[in-house]
Amino acid sequence: MSLEKITCITGQAIHVPGDDIDTDRIIPARFMKCVTFDGLGEYLFYDVRHDGEGNRTDHALNDPCFSNASIMLSGMNFGCGSSREHAPQSLYRAGFRAIIAGNFAEIFFGNSINLGMPCVTVKESDRMKLADMIENDPQHEVKIDLMNSLILIGEARLAFDIREGARESLINGKWDPIDELLSNGANIENVASLLSYS
Repeated sequence: MSLEKITCITGQAIHVPGDDIDTDRIIPARFMKCVTFDGLGEYLFYDVRHDGEGNRTDHALNDPCFSNASIMLSGMNFGCGSSREHAPQSLYRAGFRAIIAGNFAEIFFGNSINLGMPCVTVKESDRMKLADMIENDPQHEVKIDLMNSLILIGEARLAFDIREGARESLINGKWDPIDELLSNGANIENVASLLSYS
């Protein structure tokens, strides 16, 4: 199966501020009793989007102005904590297709790339500029150009970093290791036939 070559992500962005946003805040553990990842999106950031009685808070993700957001901007060490794959899955199932942050926890980053969801790193001054532009005009279109490592918003052109191996896997449509394995079935069978087993 041929995977999409992800060279550019375009959409509305939302700012979810804070450093050290861990996977338990992204998707609380009690919502992980699922057989598949379907439906996890509705529990994204549940405990900060709702109060103790289940009423919605004034969290940015509850703001109708950002209901179509597909790009999330956040702070340092995004996705830290436990290695649960449910965290990037819940973001993806909620409609997010890219994350911009100061940096990312290693396992969260890898799990996100394997979903075809780029995680790009931007310096603090540019994150602040991006946050101001998003909050002042929620309808701003944000473009993450993986070919040129730039974020485009209005007249601004902001440089970002992403691990080169991850960038190449995205733009070449080789971001899912399971797909890579399945698409090389004939080669695997050939190598296996040449091995001697005792």
